Amino acid sequence: MRLTLIRGPLAAAAIMTLAGLVSAQAAAPPPQPAEGPGGVGDRKMTITKRLLGRGTASSFAFYAAGAAPEAGRPVAIFLHGWGVVNPQSYGAWIDHLARQGWLVLFPRFQEVNRTRPADAPGIAETLVKAALADLSADGEAKPDLGRVAMIGHLAGAPLAMDLAADAKTHGLPTPKLIFAVTPGGIASGPKSRGIALGELSAIDPATLIVTMVGDKDTRAADLAAKRLLREASAVPLDRKLFVRALSDDHGFPALTATLAAPAGLDTAYDGGAIKPGPEPKDAAKDAPKPPPFRWSADMALSGEQQTLVSQVNLARVDALDYLGFWKTFDLAAAAAFAGSDASALKNNPRLADMERWSDGWPVKRLAVETPRPAPAVQAGSPPATTRKR
Repeated sequence: MRLTLIRGPLAAAAIMTLAGLVSAQAAAPPPQPAEGPGGVGDRKMTITKRLLGRGTASSFAFYAAGAAPEAGRPVAIFLHGWGVVNPQSYGAWIDHLARQGWLVLFPRFQEVNRTRPADAPGIAETLVKAALADLSADGEAKPDLGRVAMIGHLAGAPLAMDLAADAKTHGLPTPKLIFAVTPGGIASGPKSRGIALGELSAIDPATLIVTMVGDKDTRAADLAAKRLLREASAVPLDRKLFVRALSDDHGFPALTATLAAPAGLDTAYDGGAIKPGPEPKDAAKDAPKPPPFRWSADMALSGEQQTLVSQVNLARVDALDYLGFWKTFDLAAAAAFAGSDASALKNNPRLADMERWSDGWPVKRLAVETPRPAPAVQAGSPPATTRKR
C-alpha cells in the first residue's frame, strides 16, 4: 500500500476541514443557567451606567434602572487588576451582578504609568467614600451599607484586603464578604513593586473571606491566596475558604483556568463611552488641587504585566466564569449576608458542581478547602512586609 503525502494549499484545507469536523463533534461546555447563582437574569432589564467624579479620580457605578428596593441595593466594590482600568474587561461579570440586583462600584484607582502602587489603597478608599456619598440619596442606586462585598482581581485582591482592614478607622463600610480571585501584585519587600499589605489582622472577625485561583500559574496564586487568608488573623478559620478552578479540555472550546480567567469582555461597559453628569457649580472652586506629579519606576507596567493586561482585556466568557467565579461569589455573598460561615458554604452541593459537557461527561469540579491553621511564629523570625499607616 502506497501513501501519498499531500502538500501545499490542499493540505492546509484538509487540516482545516478535519479541525472543523473535530470541533463540530466535540462536546460543548454547559450553558449559563437561566437564573439563580451564576445565572443570566433578566435580559430585558436596562442597566444604568454612571461616571462619578472627574478625570482619572473617578469611579463607575452600575445598577438596574428603576427604583431601588426599600432596603437598598447590596454593594459590590469591584477592584480591578493593575493596569486593567477599563470596566469593559470585567463587563460580563459586572452585567451579571447588576442584573442580580447589585449596585456595582468600580473605582478607577490607577492612572496607568502615573500611579504608584503604594498610593493605590489611599486613592481607592477616597474614591469609594466619594462614590457612596454621591449615591446615598439616589432613589435608584440607594446603597445598602449593611450588605457590602468586595471583589478583587490580581492586585485588586490585596487592595480589597487593605480596604477591609482600614474600614472602621477610615470611614468605609465594613464588608461582609471579601472575594479575592487569582490574587497577585503583592509587594515582597519595602522596595519591591506591588501592593503592600496593611495590618490585615484589623479585618472584622465576622467577615467571610473566600480566595479563588485557577490551576494554571498555581504556585504564585496559591501562595498569595493563602497568605491573604493567613494574615487576616482575627477572622476565624470557619469563616475562610480556599477554592481552585480546574482546567478541563474534554470538549471544545477547552476551559483554561489562568490568571485572566475571571475577566470577560463586554464592550457595552466601555468606560470611554460613559460620560459624567453635569458638574455642580461650586465643584471646581472647592476641589482640592492634586499634588505635583513625580515619576517613579514602579509606576510603569513591566513586560510581564503588559502581557497579562492584554490577556485580561481579551478574555472571553465561558463556563469557568458563570459556573466558577460568578456562582461562587453569588453563593458566598448569600451566605455572608445570612450570617452563615464558610463550613455551610463548603457543604453546599451547588458550590463545587460545574455541571456537564453536552455529551454528559462531568466538568471538573471546583476544589474547595478550609485553610489550615497558621504555623506558630518562631522567636526572631522577621515580620511580614506591611504598608505604613
